[in-house]
Amino acid sequence: MAEATSLDKHRDNEHHINPIGEFIKQIIYGGNDGIVTTFAVVAGFAGAGSDGIAQIGGLAVLLFGLANLFADAAAMGLGEFLSARSEQDLYHSIRAKELHEIKHNPEMENAETIELLTDKGMSASDAQSMADIMAKYPEYYADFMMTYEIGMSDPDGENPALNGLATFGAFLIFGSIPLLPYFIFEPIISTFYLSIFATFTALTALGLLRYIVVRQNIVRCVGETVFVGSVCASVAFAVGLAFA
Repeated sequence: MAEATSLDKHRDNEHHINPIGEFIKQIIYGGNDGIVTTFAVVAGFAGAGSDGIAQIGGLAVLLFGLANLFADAAAMGLGEFLSARSEQDLYHSIRAKELHEIKHNPEMENAETIELLTDKGMSASDAQSMADIMAKYPEYYADFMMTYEIGMSDPDGENPALNGLATFGAFLIFGSIPLLPYFIFEPIISTFYLSIFATFTALTALGLLRYIVVRQNIVRCVGETVFVGSVCASVAFAVGLAFA
């Protein structure tokens, strides 16, 4: 019992991932897209207006900004949901084929397994022993082949609905930040500059969140996030300016 308890503690310490970390992919993807998409509306209006964004009006900015924000957030969230469901369906379809091959074509599966293991540096005799052992456990054998032959990880640990919700939430939360100045101030050129600052702040916060989760090089985590988002935002402003 004591040994089991110690093993459980070891697993908790070694493999513990905080709740945010479980959805970091969706948060970063949704958050960055939300920031850029919303700022694109503001930047597009600012670039297209001959006298800047003041000529267009704050109500128009908020209207188009919020419409894009909620519509794209829903599209992103549902797209993530469908993507994750499709990945699970594809995995189970291919795994079923692997199980069929293990049962009905064991010689070929044996040869493929030995080739995989020897390519990893295992001796031919050890590879044969491993293949013989795995043949006794077809479910594990199929998982092994899915990982090392097909190159697919089991997606069953992911929840498509929660993935979609995380993407939707991150898009809304981070995407609303570039619009905040227009809820508070008149739509003059200085408000647009505040929106630029808010966008930069949102990208920095997203990068810091990435660092808090992955704990890998804060400069790279923040720098990459800000750089990628800034490039996209600059493109949006340039397009608006081109049609001024």
